[in-house]
Amino acid sequence: MAELLFRIGRLAARRPWTVVVAWLGVLALNAVTYVSFAGALSTSITLPDTPTTRVSQQLERNFEGTGGGNATIVAATSDGSAFTTDQRREVSALLDRVAEVDDVSDVADPFATQDRLDSSARKVAAGEAELKEGLARLREAQAQIDLGRAAIEQQREQARADGTLDDVRRQLDAAGQQLDDGQAELDRQRARVEEQSAPLADGVTLSDLSSGYRTVSEDGSAAVANVTFAVPITEVTLEVKTEIEDLVAGADIAGVELHPSQDIAQGVPSILGPGEVAGVVIAAIALFVVLGTLLGAALPLVTALLGVGVASLASLSFSGVVEFVSVTPVLGVMLGLAVGIDYSLFIINRHRRQLKQGAGLHESIGLANGTSGNAVVFAGVTVIVALLALNVTGVGFLGLMGTVGAVAVAVAILMAVTLTPAVLALVGPRILRRRERRRLASGEEAADDTAVTERDRPMSNRRALTTLGLGVVALLAVAAPATQMRLGLPDGSTQPPDSSGYLAHVVQADKFGEGSNGPLLVVADLPAAIAQDDVLAEQATIGSALGQMWAVDAVVPIGASRDRTALAFQVVPRGGPSSQSTQDLVEDLRRLTPTTTDGGRARLGVAGNASANIDISGQLSDVLPVYLVLVVGLSLLILVVIFRSILVPLTATLGFVLSLLAAFGGITAIFQLGFLADLFGVHAPGPVLSFLPIIATGILFGLAMDYQLFLVSGMRESYAHGALARVAVQHGLNAGRAVVTAAAVIMISVFAGFVFSHDATIKPIGFGLAFGVLLDAFVVRMLLIPAAMHLLGEHAWWLPRWLDRVLPDVDVEGARLERTHPVHHSG
Repeated sequence: MAELLFRIGRLAARRPWTVVVAWLGVLALNAVTYVSFAGALSTSITLPDTPTTRVSQQLERNFEGTGGGNATIVAATSDGSAFTTDQRREVSALLDRVAEVDDVSDVADPFATQDRLDSSARKVAAGEAELKEGLARLREAQAQIDLGRAAIEQQREQARADGTLDDVRRQLDAAGQQLDDGQAELDRQRARVEEQSAPLADGVTLSDLSSGYRTVSEDGSAAVANVTFAVPITEVTLEVKTEIEDLVAGADIAGVELHPSQDIAQGVPSILGPGEVAGVVIAAIALFVVLGTLLGAALPLVTALLGVGVASLASLSFSGVVEFVSVTPVLGVMLGLAVGIDYSLFIINRHRRQLKQGAGLHESIGLANGTSGNAVVFAGVTVIVALLALNVTGVGFLGLMGTVGAVAVAVAILMAVTLTPAVLALVGPRILRRRERRRLASGEEAADDTAVTERDRPMSNRRALTTLGLGVVALLAVAAPATQMRLGLPDGSTQPPDSSGYLAHVVQADKFGEGSNGPLLVVADLPAAIAQDDVLAEQATIGSALGQMWAVDAVVPIGASRDRTALAFQVVPRGGPSSQSTQDLVEDLRRLTPTTTDGGRARLGVAGNASANIDISGQLSDVLPVYLVLVVGLSLLILVVIFRSILVPLTATLGFVLSLLAAFGGITAIFQLGFLADLFGVHAPGPVLSFLPIIATGILFGLAMDYQLFLVSGMRESYAHGALARVAVQHGLNAGRAVVTAAAVIMISVFAGFVFSHDATIKPIGFGLAFGVLLDAFVVRMLLIPAAMHLLGEHAWWLPRWLDRVLPDVDVEGARLERTHPVHHSG
């Protein structure tokens, strides 16, 4: 591989414009395919065959008008007063216009809906009062009849005592017959009342259960309109959502603020905002410090940006065929920028060192490509393998994110080993500082910094033990909050405070309760089909069981399936969609088997946004350990091959696990527990983004192995050349520390730029990757690994003889190439 890369680098240096034009052609071709074939990005994350999707499919299949997606439009008066008649009319007119948008099947007028709810409640109350009054009259009539019978019996006894019974018998019998006739009529009336009282009692039960559900707030200052789509919410196009947003924004109703909910207002996050640009600027400053020239600092940025353009356009060209989650291309940009700058830097830095030692231009470019470029290829392949391994999880959108990220890294590698040599040839000696060029022109060459010197004196055992102990304790302390990590997906509360989704969430929470932002759909599968006349009674029976759950605010019956084997309810939880109480409620509902009217047991299924988030988070939590084991196994295997050692891979992997757990702890502390939340712009701490741990595991593993390779390969090379093991550790650290520090600073800067994104999905990803690289590069790779290897001494490089014979010699640093192509003076 090193020899091949040497030839590629030298060829690119000799034909630089051909390489540059070829890459520009690839960029133009990808731009054409993007314009021709790209589709819309999805703002929703879904998984097939989860409990939620199965219930949603059942609703779509068996219940009238419940299969489409739902969103809301929230209206509120600016001054908090009740809506006026004119305001109500204008809001209703707006909703009529929204109902005409394609893929919108219905928009419920909140004022008309609330009027119907209130009217129904009044009718039920009136019916209940009338029933009570009728029962009172029946009891009074029964009392009169009972008094009459008692009077007749008293008269009969008196007549018997007086001996006049025969004289009054006929009169008493006639009076008794009248009472019997009255009793028969009373019994008939009682039967009719009892016949009416059963459904009325069921109606009263359902009215009480649904009393907490409102579409207009009690003070009349806010209203929520439910928008029903003809397709699932994940299939509603961005064009439809934008059209609804434009209608709402253009309504201009005096004294009324209108806010589409997150399901409508959630857009595609911007790829390069002010924060991201600031990160690139910091990376440029770090490049300038390391390379010393503006031209040198610009080269890695140019190649990385071109690589990002190629990779992003190529990936998005398939978005018309495959559903892309909106965060997917942003992740590709993050990785493409970070590794693209780093990989180019490693080659440029090696080339500069060789030029200062007197190497010829083309020979130096080829040698840098065959040595540092070879290490770049191996480092990049570890990142690619870790990202592609996300496909093993079986989670579609995660696999696609990993694939897009792998494409970005692959393009960065190709850019580094082809375009970087070409650009270096065009730049020529100007990659060096002026004084370096003057020194070289005078015949003064830089000293060979690969030789062991006095500064490579090893650390003391005491210092190594102290460094290792304190470092491990510090990382474990930072990792502690991860024990409380909860996973979830962003809801309206996590959106930017000035966004429509956030404002809609706040109004609903304040005026209707937190649970109104995440109602649940509950389907009760009955033991057998029921008659139409029994639906109301069954709804009341099962609804009562649902209403008795401690975290439920309201239960609203939706209807029965076409074959009446299932009933559907809307359940409004007490907590918000991402709260622990709602998660517990979903799990409790799924375990509940309420008794039906005939004594059987119903089975419950739950759907809705909160339920979907719980299912996605749960499935991702389940695959995370499997993926972590896979990544750790790959880590050990790759590092054993590269370093020809058993203990070096073990220490590297344990260090990675420590830095990963510490990164999880930092994420949990800030984004879930709210520690330093204001500093990072987290105004609503909540569950950690559900797919962040597994994405961070893959990316940070690859990057950790990058730094391990660039630092420890120097140690191994020094040891192979005869240096004592502990001296080799210090020499390798001294030789690689500067460039790895710069590379880490660049990567942290690029990732940290995304921390200031307004998107609640991008922000924690940017922080997690930046914090993870910070810990792994500066704590694990530069402190813990050298200390551990110092303590291991010669044992660090132990390898069983049989394994030594089996393993291939990959020569990551291109040592054999250096021996066959030694650096020599250009003159």
